[in-house]
Amino acid sequence: MCELFGVSAPRKIQLNDLLDVFFSHGDRHPHGWGMAFFGNHSVQVEKQAVASTKSARLRECCSHLIMADKMIAHIRLATKGNMEYENCHPFIRKDDTGRAWTLAHNGTIFEGEMTDSYFYVQEGQTDSERILYLLVDRMNGRYREKGAPLDAPERFQVIDELICQIADGNKLNLLMFDGEYLYVHTNCRNSLYLSKRQGGYVFSTVPLDGKEWRPLPLNTLLAFQDGKLAQAGTDHGYEYVEDPEKMRLLFLDYSTL
Repeated sequence: MCELFGVSAPRKIQLNDLLDVFFSHGDRHPHGWGMAFFGNHSVQVEKQAVASTKSARLRECCSHLIMADKMIAHIRLATKGNMEYENCHPFIRKDDTGRAWTLAHNGTIFEGEMTDSYFYVQEGQTDSERILYLLVDRMNGRYREKGAPLDAPERFQVIDELICQIADGNKLNLLMFDGEYLYVHTNCRNSLYLSKRQGGYVFSTVPLDGKEWRPLPLNTLLAFQDGKLAQAGTDHGYEYVEDPEKMRLLFLDYSTL
């Protein structure tokens, strides 16, 4: 599967050492890399459909000092969707209020009744991008009902409800950012960790150094703001346990693309 990396901190911290280790895993996740940095109500994205270990562009990016208080990174091992720029994470989509939503996903949607219809309108072919389309549609629907932009607790409630609805049977390791909250979710045991750094948190699919890393709580959406836990959602109970036969068929299907 893919690997995720994220940061929520009260001030910018130096990330070069952690990112060097993270992106060194690209030989095992060779189908693309991406980074999203956030600041002043803007999103800056760098991504490529090439292994992170073979990308001259990424080497150039990481040769400079990287300081961030909010960011998301991803390396891709494809299960659905070709090796193309449009299928590289993170994905960005704006809701009807102009708020930009950024999402990176490690996992697979096996039960896609709620997301499959977006296949015909999305830019790429991944099930991950379809999660973002569904999320933004839910935000837009709640915005129309209210007649005003949603505040942070209301946005959290929409996402919490959605994850509870789509987690059953699906692997949903997610990092999302809405300009205010960094949302974090895992329903697969020991596949997303956090580490306390300089008053904030760093998140990663696997520990990246010898400091303390703890597995995130299972099956519960968390939202962080400036390095502090802002909200915790419902324990939906839908832990994902990998089915070797499903994964074999999935990779067999991908090999024919």
